[in-house]
Amino acid sequence: MPIRKEPSHFLEPVIALAKEAGRRIMEIYESDFRVGVKEDNSPLTAADLASHHCLVEGLEALHPAYPVLSEESKALPFAARSAWETYWLIDPLDGTKEFVKRNGEFTVNVALIHRHLPVLGVVYAPAKDLCYFASEGCGAFRQAGGAEPGSLHVWTQAPHRLRVVGSRSHGGEALDLYLSRVGEHELVSIGSSLKLCWVAEGSADLYPRIGLTSEWDTAAAHCVVNEAGGQVTDLAGRPLLYNAKESLLNPYFLVFGDKSRDWSGYAAGIEG
Repeated sequence: MPIRKEPSHFLEPVIALAKEAGRRIMEIYESDFRVGVKEDNSPLTAADLASHHCLVEGLEALHPAYPVLSEESKALPFAARSAWETYWLIDPLDGTKEFVKRNGEFTVNVALIHRHLPVLGVVYAPAKDLCYFASEGCGAFRQAGGAEPGSLHVWTQAPHRLRVVGSRSHGGEALDLYLSRVGEHELVSIGSSLKLCWVAEGSADLYPRIGLTSEWDTAAAHCVVNEAGGQVTDLAGRPLLYNAKESLLNPYFLVFGDKSRDWSGYAAGIEG
């Protein structure tokens, strides 16, 4: 059966793998760790690398085996990866700034991409022992600790006073302009891909990202949002695609549950 119809057989091992990566992250989180700097001046810790190695080794051992693209091994040229029809896209530690601040708002992100779209996603927040997961055609779920997973559904009718989720580390005039256009709202800040997951579970109505992100930041939670009934689009209303261009940067994007409202219309004149 084509993988787009049945990626769910990977869910159990990938969830276990994400939790093992999370365990290794927490060992370092609870220690007196050091913070390095990457070439782009973003922070890097031993936890990023420990999670990276755990995930890559585990995913490469699965059958069938697919290539793995990780934030910590992203130097692969487009000429090589453009031939991939199916591959794993991972962010070993999404929210390193939140990790360094020790606020618990960081995640392990694992996505399976098939023909430029996410067909499986696992987002695990180890400090909260909270896991979001989904696979195409099978729905989206949230599991806290050892409890039974519960199904997720977006809020399909946005209220008059919108619940908007944003980033603790990013913002700016363009975001302020967009929010001034959507009308009355309450803005709540949280780190990492948990923002997309909040929309998926119905805790937020809208996540406008008017700023730079990379494909590994969004792919896993993108699948969760899709399977919960929501959408992730660029500012023109087109779905985000993965591994479809030289750059691994996403365009600015919107995450929402209420599809009856033209969220992209508020972005007129905002470049992204």
